[in-house]
Amino acid sequence: MAYAHLLVAVAMTPESRQLLAKAIDIARPSHARITLITLAADPELYNQLAAPMMESVRTLLQEELQQFLNELVTSAHYPIEQTLIATGELCEHISHVCRTKGVDLVICGNHNQTFFSRAACSAKSIVKTSEVDVLLVSLEG
Repeated sequence: MAYAHLLVAVAMTPESRQLLAKAIDIARPSHARITLITLAADPELYNQLAAPMMESVRTLLQEELQQFLNELVTSAHYPIEQTLIATGELCEHISHVCRTKGVDLVICGNHNQTFFSRAACSAKSIVKTSEVDVLLVSLEG
């Protein structure tokens, strides 16, 4: 089956390059579009006293994440249609993007570290609620 639009869930880890390479291998034969989505870290200590400092941290994290996405896009050697930075529940954002952007395949990494372990936990929800195919790519070793 040829896919037309792939949504790839990436994180600020070296494994994201591996995940994107897998997505490109799938996309290239049919010239499918690729969109990247990532989950921004949201400092949980946000309160009225720390609000100004936390907003600076949040801005810095967003800038670092955008820079990482830009580097990922540049090194891909394949056109990336869009990059998205989400906050909150990843599966909700993925469902929304699939519905509104015509995504027909979601690709997520799967191993036991930070973002991807959260993504793997989210994978059950993604698979359960997804109206499109979902591919979990093993990123071990």
